[in-house]
Amino acid sequence: MDVLPAMKSGKIMINIPSTFRISFRALKVNKMRSALTMLGIIIGVAAVITMLAVGTGASQKISEQISSVGSNLLIILPGATTSGGVRMVIGSQPTLTMSDAEAIEKECHAVSYVAPVLNGVAQVVYGHQNWSTGITGTTPSMLIVRDWPLASGRAFTDRDVRSATKVCLLGQTVVDGLFGDIDPVGQIIRIKNVPFIVIGVLAKKGQSPQGQDQDDSIYVPVFGTAFPGMVRIIMVKTKSTEDLALAEKQVNDLLRQRHHVGQKQENDFNVRNITQMMQVAEQSARVMTLLLGSIASISLLVGGIGIMNIMLVSVTERTREIGIRMSVGAKTWDIRLQFIIEAVTLSLIGGIVGIVLGVSGSKALGILAGWPTVVSPLAILLSFGFSGLVGVFFGFYPAYKASLFNPIDALRHE
Repeated sequence: MDVLPAMKSGKIMINIPSTFRISFRALKVNKMRSALTMLGIIIGVAAVITMLAVGTGASQKISEQISSVGSNLLIILPGATTSGGVRMVIGSQPTLTMSDAEAIEKECHAVSYVAPVLNGVAQVVYGHQNWSTGITGTTPSMLIVRDWPLASGRAFTDRDVRSATKVCLLGQTVVDGLFGDIDPVGQIIRIKNVPFIVIGVLAKKGQSPQGQDQDDSIYVPVFGTAFPGMVRIIMVKTKSTEDLALAEKQVNDLLRQRHHVGQKQENDFNVRNITQMMQVAEQSARVMTLLLGSIASISLLVGGIGIMNIMLVSVTERTREIGIRMSVGAKTWDIRLQFIIEAVTLSLIGGIVGIVLGVSGSKALGILAGWPTVVSPLAILLSFGFSGLVGVFFGFYPAYKASLFNPIDALRHE
């Protein structure tokens, strides 16, 4: 008989091809039952892939936003005022100056670059076109602090800042709104009726973590603005991520000294570790991805329980068949392997269908809902492997139960 195991070197040699044929034949006999049994695995694998795709996409989106802001960043904001016993918002009290920025760059050794910022909104005109956009007065260090390269032209220099030269750098959104297909470098625009020469175009940055269009902006030398000396924000870039804590301490100590803040007085400025805040957000997204994947994987376990239930029913229905196989020479492991193969086959076929649905669902969700989704090959591999393990785990007990039948009792079963 093809199911009869052979003895060789004291070990049982199982006829694997024959066992596979018997298992597949049994599955084909009950096609509808097999399809319904696979449904739990299909839903589970598809859910895991889709949830991981959504979580990974969100995490990647946050990473892109972090890199768009810049790396190793501290933001120094003005302090808050108190009026009539009411505490105002941070930034309501102008306390930061250009000299503060220069002192930070000179005296704080953990700091590599400093960029003061004085920003506002103005109407910009070129020919017959006009555009309302953000105007940022700053220094050449801003492009290094923000990790913001130029797409064309040149950056303004320290000499432009000192001499209040009327030059500017345009973001891509402003270029599209004012110039269309015209090369803006060398053209003259009017900002609040003051002419500025466009000397460069910034590379595209995209949205900020707050959802603002970073490309809808114009950068000018800070002394080219109407408010020399006073700045609204100071951006600080450290040499490395490890230097952020030290730089934050050095900046706090220096500004408290420069602003004559007493020991028991509150700071008239606020230092924020933007990089650390973004990293926390990114870590939260990763945890959420794992949480979503874990929740979705529960459906895989439910599918595995469904496989075990159906296999137990199948064992009961095929008790007489098992008795016949045992009576003609089939051994314990022949019976076990047959039912394990049936369970694993159901799981793996369900896993393949689930992968197709999961990938398609992730792409469709990204298009229809506008959510960023990233289908990871690792997620596909893990889902498929886990579905196989579910088949082995939940198929073993029915297989073990079938292998323990007494051939005579099994033959008598009606």
